[in-house]
Amino acid sequence: MTGPSSGPRGEHAPAPGVTWQTELVRTEQLVNDDAPDPQPNRATRRALKRAARRNR
Repeated sequence: MTGPSSGPRGEHAPAPGVTWQTELVRTEQLVNDDAPDPQPNRATRRALKRAARRNR
C-alpha cells in the first residue's frame, strides 16, 4: 500500500460558469403598516415548542 504523493497536483480548468462575475440585485419589498405579521415557518414553530417543553 502506498501513501499519498508529496508532489503537487496539476492545474485544471474550472467548470463552466464558475468564474462568471455575478451582480447583486436588491429585492426590497414595501409592506404596509397595517399588514398582518407573517406566520413563523415550520422550523421556528418547532424550536418554540421545543423551548416551551424544556422550560416546564
